[in-house]
Amino acid sequence: NSRLCMSSAVAGYTRSLGSDGPPCCYEDIDHCSAAVLIGTNTAECHPVLFQRLLKRKKRNPNSLTIVVIDPRQTNTAKAADIHLAVAPGTDLALLHGMAHLVLREDGQDVSFIDQHTVNYKPFFDVVTRWTPRKVVRFCGIPEKRLRDVAELFHRRQRVLSLWSMGVNQRREGTAVVQGLINLHLLSGQIGKEGAGPFSLTGQPNAMGGREAGGLAHLL
Repeated sequence: NSRLCMSSAVAGYTRSLGSDGPPCCYEDIDHCSAAVLIGTNTAECHPVLFQRLLKRKKRNPNSLTIVVIDPRQTNTAKAADIHLAVAPGTDLALLHGMAHLVLREDGQDVSFIDQHTVNYKPFFDVVTRWTPRKVVRFCGIPEKRLRDVAELFHRRQRVLSLWSMGVNQRREGTAVVQGLINLHLLSGQIGKEGAGPFSLTGQPNAMGGREAGGLAHLL
């Protein structure tokens, strides 16, 4: 499991943050303003976690926005406030497009970027090329939907992103993980309650296997 499921997440965390320890915990689900589910059919693959999310939404519908980014119309997507049915393989372009809009709306956390990040200029140069017009054509989604999701980040709400095998099993899985982490770093949506990039493990007790020595980057 660690080799097959988690190596993209491990590599993405390590390259972006210097450690493969997720900067989130399950309690963040109870405090986020928005839950962005990308590349995960959480309703079927992580049903206990998904029910925890739905129970919170049911108790106070206005306290939580659920976003699902998935080409498919899954049971997870049916529960979403916003479903971005992107064309398969275009999720990294989508994340660049969202970062582009965060910058356009001055939603970046300048203080956080200055104190806690490096290589901002190369990242800026990449995302400025992914204009909304280019992204919506490439991803096959309405521009309003793109702007709605980007707004969750640049308004500095507490955004928790959760992903699983739909990202990790991609050919560019590590790059997509880094693209998602970069979006959180850009907006300062990390290292605080209810916010951050959170990888969902693919199988039961996979973490237990890793703690017993079955690490994702070592045979």
